[in-house]
Amino acid sequence: MKNIVLERDDMSDFERTLFIKDLKKVTDEYFESDKSPSLEITREGDGFLVCVLFTARRVKSVKKPL
Repeated sequence: MKNIVLERDDMSDFERTLFIKDLKKVTDEYFESDKSPSLEITREGDGFLVCVLFTARRVKSVKKPL
């Protein structure tokens, strides 16, 4: 089981790298891209504003499961 600490102001570089790696696995299912996403986390009110930006050359066709 993963230990995740809540209520922090920032992620370490290691945690950012892991998050982007996991996110890229998901985005690669829907988009064709050769660059890694960028991540920005900002404190917002009682939580965080999380922005993930990435470029895509095309949107892949997703087929419905049978």
